[in-house]
Amino acid sequence: MEMSKRDWKLFREKLPGWQENYMARLIKEYISLLSAEDKNASDKFWELEKKIKTDRRHPGVILNMEQSKAIYDIISLVRFGVISFDDLADFSEDLQQEVKLILNRQIMEE
Repeated sequence: MEMSKRDWKLFREKLPGWQENYMARLIKEYISLLSAEDKNASDKFWELEKKIKTDRRHPGVILNMEQSKAIYDIISLVRFGVISFDDLADFSEDLQQEVKLILNRQIMEE
């Protein structure tokens, strides 16, 4: 399915906010990790470094935007918990149905 111009525009508008919200959640996780009193400083440091290294490649942090791949980017954002399906309410019914169909297919394959 090719994304409509309207959906593509909406995706480009919404993505920065979605990513900002996701990164705010990550920061809360980092604060919690660093605030743990049952670990020493070096363990916290290396755990944080490992987590940031992993998180920085996450679609909730960085995403190469291409219209031809946008539907799959949206599916990744839903699967990784960056957004919920409810966040797609402003998108076309066609896009929402396609996302649902692909997500259901992926769940059945797992």
